[in-house]
Amino acid sequence: MQSFDVWMKSTQAEMEVALVQHLPPVAVTPARLHEAMHYAVLDGGKRVRPLLVYAAGALFDADAAELARAAAAVEMIHAYSLVHDDMPCMDDDALRRGKPTVHVKYDEACALLVGDALQSQAFEVLADGGLDPVRQLAMVRLLAKASGSLGMCGGQAIDLASVGLSLSLQELEQMHRLKTGALLRVSVLLGALAGKALSEEETEALDTYAAAIGLAFQVVDDVLDATADSATLGKTAGKDAADNKPTYVSILGLEQSQALAEKLRNDAHRALEQFGEKARRLRELADLIVQRKA
Repeated sequence: MQSFDVWMKSTQAEMEVALVQHLPPVAVTPARLHEAMHYAVLDGGKRVRPLLVYAAGALFDADAAELARAAAAVEMIHAYSLVHDDMPCMDDDALRRGKPTVHVKYDEACALLVGDALQSQAFEVLADGGLDPVRQLAMVRLLAKASGSLGMCGGQAIDLASVGLSLSLQELEQMHRLKTGALLRVSVLLGALAGKALSEEETEALDTYAAAIGLAFQVVDDVLDATADSATLGKTAGKDAADNKPTYVSILGLEQSQALAEKLRNDAHRALEQFGEKARRLRELADLIVQRKA
């Protein structure tokens, strides 16, 4: 079997090709909007969500084309959320993935439309798959729920409403299970569903894994925001503290936050025991999420 690093780089390269394939061509009218969509999605990012799709698909020998389609759809939703999140009415940031944010590179109206168009494109891509219709519809529904008010958008709404407030640890966890965790969870489920219909036991195990890594991702993000610089992160460092946002570091402190991330990594590993060696990539991704430096 390939080393994790080789597998990750190969999958990331495949993802870049798949995204180009599933985005509208730049030359098609409206060209400026399509150019901005490509700018927002391509050539940047760790592709954690697509990697989770592919790793979960390996559990059940999912078809490569179906995995590429599901991974592209999730990454388009993620990219749209970043474009909107960076706008002045939201988190107001000028740097993303080491380059100017979309509203800075283009303009605010264009950025708004880029996010809208990427969201629509994601569902078109996912709905065009070749799986049986019942499973295809289930995947579309899962992505819709993960993206909406009971998922990512809901978490962002809570985040915006929490600026300057003192949240309990439980409230902070709820916010991040929606804002960050929902899309990571659906990445795992879409990858698995691209291979087969899941049993209740399989769904529960993957849910437990995804919940652990979803929370760990945000805990590590908070740690990095407090300890790394902007050049390392590819976005503005220290912004949470500057904006007076509640974080794991502000509530637990740095050492306890790091310990929590490690506990969640171990929880993720335990959840995968029933899948044996086929879950190797999912275990390695849990390690990557907790041990990353950017």
